[in-house]
Amino acid sequence: MILIDAIYINNSGGKVLLDYLIAELEKTDKQVFYLLDFRIQDESIKIKSTNKVIYSQASLMKRRSFYKENKNKFSTILCFGNLPPNIKTSAKVYTYFHQLLFLDLPKEMPFVQKKIYYIKTQILNNFKKNTDYWVVQTDLVKERLSQKYKISENTILTLPFYPPFDSQAILPKKEHQYIYISNVSQHKNHGRLMEAFSRFYDLHKKGKLILTIPDEAEGMLNIINTKRNQGYPIENIGFVERESLQKLYAESEYLIFPSLTESFGLGLVEAIENRCKIISSDLPYTYAVCKPSLVFDPLDVNSITEALSLSLQKNTINSESKVTNEINNLISCLF
Repeated sequence: MILIDAIYINNSGGKVLLDYLIAELEKTDKQVFYLLDFRIQDESIKIKSTNKVIYSQASLMKRRSFYKENKNKFSTILCFGNLPPNIKTSAKVYTYFHQLLFLDLPKEMPFVQKKIYYIKTQILNNFKKNTDYWVVQTDLVKERLSQKYKISENTILTLPFYPPFDSQAILPKKEHQYIYISNVSQHKNHGRLMEAFSRFYDLHKKGKLILTIPDEAEGMLNIINTKRNQGYPIENIGFVERESLQKLYAESEYLIFPSLTESFGLGLVEAIENRCKIISSDLPYTYAVCKPSLVFDPLDVNSITEALSLSLQKNTINSESKVTNEINNLISCLF
């Protein structure tokens, strides 16, 4: 039996990938046991009656108890959330690693958050002996994971995967429409982006910026409302279902991506598949997955403004993806 341990995954890009993985596993004839975060138990996840799911609190103690009770029950385990099992098991274990904040923290991250992630890195270091292989989305993450935790690169598998859209939406592009599909974590850099877009709009009186800030992010929503009251065309549409997301990509000319750190950057790949041009941070994660149209220094508002201004030129090159979907190879490892 295969165990998918995704007890720490409940939102954002990780949840998108988890949903896709579950859907693909459910197409097979293999028996799968899912350990999932209790915060997603009300969602309509389609799991066959021959498979089993347990929803649990995302805590180290709950997870340890589960492994102590079931350490010899599974032939293969995929830990889908950075941390190997709390204890050594008899199974072949793969750990999917996708959080660059375990590797390098932005300098401006608040002290309390840095302390939290420091503790998490120590936990990961203690558990690393409990996995046989690591799975990452890019060679960049492979290299940095190996260096940070002294892990042999031979045990780190680069298997990028992402859910394709059901069909290709071909829509007319809305000229000078810029989108940023992202949650509101501090490293996502929304503040500098909005300031840069405001300066860009002051210069050219062109463009529209669309964001996907969740309702609970009151501070960021207040900034957006202030900008809108000042006459800037910045629109927040909140969480976007996948069907609507494809339409948004398809009709937008540019995806702008100012994040300070990413393990993959799912939005970059999705946007290119829907013919968006990419304006992204001049950082290694960008080049690991794509050839962007324009880049900027994400710590410099003037640099972001300049990139937006350059996007008005008619000869901006198209962006190109550098990754392919390896979901079948990932599933083959589990079998």
